[in-house]
Amino acid sequence: MNYIIPVAIIIIIALFFILKKPKKAVAKPFPPHWHQLLLDNVLFYRNLTPERQAEFQKRIMQFLSEVYIEGVQLEVTDLDKILVACSAVIPVFGFTEWHYYNLSGVLLYPDYFNEDLEFADTAQSRNIGGLVGTGRFENQMILSRKALYHGFSNTTDKGNTGIHEFVHLIDKMDGLVDGVPEKLLGHQYSIPWLDLIHKKMEAINDDKSDIRQYGGTNQAEFFAVASEYFFERPDLLKRKHPELYKMMEMCFNTKK
Repeated sequence: MNYIIPVAIIIIIALFFILKKPKKAVAKPFPPHWHQLLLDNVLFYRNLTPERQAEFQKRIMQFLSEVYIEGVQLEVTDLDKILVACSAVIPVFGFTEWHYYNLSGVLLYPDYFNEDLEFADTAQSRNIGGLVGTGRFENQMILSRKALYHGFSNTTDKGNTGIHEFVHLIDKMDGLVDGVPEKLLGHQYSIPWLDLIHKKMEAINDDKSDIRQYGGTNQAEFFAVASEYFFERPDLLKRKHPELYKMMEMCFNTKK
């Protein structure tokens, strides 16, 4: 009869973990007044058909049910939530389902910050608009509200800080932020992609490209900068960099 006790204990422990297992996040209904905020502030959304806008709304709410947004010395507004969520959804909208398993929260700073995460007016070298956290900030992202808003208000500069940082997060899903997003690109495309990256980076560094200079820093930054260009000015990228456009189109599954 002694075997009954350990078996009972095992069953109790198993039931404990089953019952304590976190429930799948349930998305809240889309607030109707957010539709106008999206139309006013997000060109990508404005260009979608009504049917695709409805899908985009669902994806926003799903993201917000899985990731918290916390303000640092600021109160998070509806528009803050919308623009952070749009930054996350836009790069992966070509996929029927996507979850950022490597992100638990976004810390929103009021302004640009430095390497020590200082953003006060007295702080030196405040030129960072966003970063994907590591170490004690693992699974978190830090974004400057000022940079976030600028990315969506300026629709001609081929830049968007929010999209840039979420592309880094996508890149990181295979374990490395190296500019080769294995979750998006098939293995057979890795070498052609790397060849294209290096060719384009060389042109940037020789001042022979309209791709933002920061893209010449390394492979990871090139991928993020090129992605900004792809989502902000797709027609221009297609005209000036057709080979890169086709590769990005395949990568983000946006080909119609």
